[in-house]
Amino acid sequence: MFILRRQYLILILLLALVLYLLPQAARQLYPFPYQEIVRRYAHEQRLDPALIAAVARVESKFYVWAESPQGARGLMQLMPDTARQAAAELGLPFEPDRLFEPEYNLCLGSWYLSHLIQEFGDLTPALAAYNGGQGNVQSWLDKGIWDGSSHNLQQIPFAETREYVSRVYKNYRIYRLLYPDVNQQVFKS
Repeated sequence: MFILRRQYLILILLLALVLYLLPQAARQLYPFPYQEIVRRYAHEQRLDPALIAAVARVESKFYVWAESPQGARGLMQLMPDTARQAAAELGLPFEPDRLFEPEYNLCLGSWYLSHLIQEFGDLTPALAAYNGGQGNVQSWLDKGIWDGSSHNLQQIPFAETREYVSRVYKNYRIYRLLYPDVNQQVFKS
């Protein structure tokens, strides 16, 4: 009887240890650098910080010097023309080299993401536009090629954009789970 109780006690302690360490280990796999900067711009743009983190992770894995072959730069992989538009809307000077600075990139990228959500009225087409371009997404919606829902991502003509939206949603769910203390806002999808 004593041995059985001891085994149960050891099992319970091991389970408690695993439950305690699992979130910490998961946070190592899904870090959230620049959290204070993200929170500030998320608040300004009325976005969920976990969403910004998910986009930055998918776009650059939080590598500030990331640059795509197409010329997208920084944490949120902003194209210079898009960044120029965001800077103008925010009343900031546009400086392409500053796109590698986390603060500047997150400021412009958060504005752009918020702008797309407002333009499309829903997160899913906004994410598709962030990757595949506003004009393309609007055309798919207008022509009935895609209904704009997260349930019908297979309708998106660009494989890269389909995969991108799916990956951002996956990362978004993970960040919301791992960082529940971060202010969160729910979007319909």
